[in-house]
Amino acid sequence: MASKYAPLGDYLRTQYADEVPMTFGRIEQVIGAALPPLAQHSRGWWSNNAANNVMTRVWLDAGFRTERVDLERRTLVFRRIAAAASGAGHELREPSAVYEVATMAKKTHHPLFGALQDVTFLVEGVDLTLPADPDWADLVDQKRD
Repeated sequence: MASKYAPLGDYLRTQYADEVPMTFGRIEQVIGAALPPLAQHSRGWWSNNAANNVMTRVWLDAGFRTERVDLERRTLVFRRIAAAASGAGHELREPSAVYEVATMAKKTHHPLFGALQDVTFLVEGVDLTLPADPDWADLVDQKRD
């Protein structure tokens, strides 16, 4: 028997973007039912722990995790972490494990990798291997002796 939250998984699987921002109201439209009261008031309900609730398994199986949950504004972002589960034989994993598998398969870097590329410049003649504070270096050398 399919979960009442299955339409959310189907919806997420049709999305091409890596981030899918949604309001709680939009999620309710997609699933055709109201979210439980706990979802409205508890950030923990939106955690990515597969044992948390039925809906959590739905978005994890669709290859997404929740981020930026804002209970006041009733919004969140589903971020793609892996390809959607293919069905039979799919082993549910903790999101961190899914993320590691997904990143290994894609051979991608952390999102911040290269963030400072072309914004850091070195003054000519500066030796980065030298201590910034020579007095501090002398103090460290004295402690070693």
